[in-house]
Amino acid sequence: MSAQTVDEIKEFFTFYPNKKAAERDSTLYKQKFIAAPVFTYSPETNFAFGTGAKYLFKFNGSGEETRVSNMPMTLQYTLNNQFFLYSGFEVFTNQEKWVIEGNLLFQNYPRLYYGLGSNTPKSAEEQYDYYQFLVEPIFLKQMFHKYLFIGAGFRYNHIFKTKIDPDGLIAQNQPNGFDGSTSVGVEVATLYDSRSSLLNAQDGWYFEFTHGKYGKVLGGTNEFNLTRLDLRHYYEVSKKNIDVLAFQFYAQFSRGDLPFSEYSFFGGSEIMRGYQEGRYVDRDLLAIQTEYRKNFNNSRWGVVGFLGTGDVYNNVSEFQFKNLKPNYGVGARFNLDKVENLNLRFDVGFGEGTNGFYFGIAEAF
Repeated sequence: MSAQTVDEIKEFFTFYPNKKAAERDSTLYKQKFIAAPVFTYSPETNFAFGTGAKYLFKFNGSGEETRVSNMPMTLQYTLNNQFFLYSGFEVFTNQEKWVIEGNLLFQNYPRLYYGLGSNTPKSAEEQYDYYQFLVEPIFLKQMFHKYLFIGAGFRYNHIFKTKIDPDGLIAQNQPNGFDGSTSVGVEVATLYDSRSSLLNAQDGWYFEFTHGKYGKVLGGTNEFNLTRLDLRHYYEVSKKNIDVLAFQFYAQFSRGDLPFSEYSFFGGSEIMRGYQEGRYVDRDLLAIQTEYRKNFNNSRWGVVGFLGTGDVYNNVSEFQFKNLKPNYGVGARFNLDKVENLNLRFDVGFGEGTNGFYFGIAEAF
C-alpha cells in the first residue's frame, strides 16, 4: 500500500471541526476528529470490533508552547461476549496552565480468576462476569515548573451484576466484594510530563503519582487507601532514524478494607505483555519494562523489542528478586498519521509458560 493511499484512507475518516476558522487564521491549531471502524486483539478480549475515535485539539489562543490535547473514545464488542466504552483523556488548557486528565469506562467484562497471590496454579482457572462503571477526573494546575502539575480529583468505581460459578473457587473463598462493590474516593495527584508527544513519545519524562482515600461517606462500600506510581523515560537513541529507548516503572499499593475490584491485576496489553490480565492478583504490584523502538527512514514501518519483569504481593515488603516473573517480546509498527506520529501496533509477548499477541492503536506506554 502506497503512502498516498494510506493518507487518502486516513483523510476519509478525518474531520476538521474548525477547518474554516483555521484557514482564516494560521495561528489556530487545525483540530482533528478521527473516527473509524477498528478491531483489536488481546488474550483478555479475543478479537474486538467496533468504533474508535480520537479528538486532537488545542484551545484557541494556544501556540507551539501548548501540546496537543488527546480525547480518545472506544466502543467495542468482543468475541468473548464483552462490550466496553472507554476514554482515557489528557487535556491541556492554554499555555498548559492546567491539565485535565482521567478515565471513563463502562463495560461488561468476563474475567478469568485463578485465586489470590503470586503462585496460583493455571488449573484453578474459572470465569466470572460483572458490569463496571468507572469515572475518574483529575484537575492539575501548573506549579513551580513548566512541566510540573499538582492537583486533585475523585474516583468512582461501581461493580455490579456479578455472576460466578456457584461451585467454583470464588464461591468457596468469597473474597471481599466478590458480589459487587462501590469505591468512592478523593485523590491527590502530582504529574510531571515533559514528553513532546502524548501519542508516541520520543523524548522526555513522565511521572504520575496519585493517592486516594476511599470511604463510605459518599456511598462507598469499603474504606481503604490506594496509591499508584507511573514513571516513564524516553531517550532518542538515533536522531537519524528517530530510534527510541523507552522505560517504564509502575507500582500500585493498597491498604485497608479492599474490595476485589481494587486489587492489582498482573498482565495485559500495556505492561507485562505475555501474561493474561489478572493471571496473578494481590494487593500490591511492582513492574518494570523497557522497549527499543526501531524506525526506518522514508518508511511507515518500524519494529520493537521489549522485556520486563514484575510480581504481585500481599505486602510489598515481601519483595524478593528470585520471585520476579519475566516477560519479553517483539512487535511491528505501522505509522497511520505522520503528523501526530500515531502508530498501529502488533506485539507478541511471552512470559513463564504463557504468551499472547496484541493488536491495537498507539504504543503500550
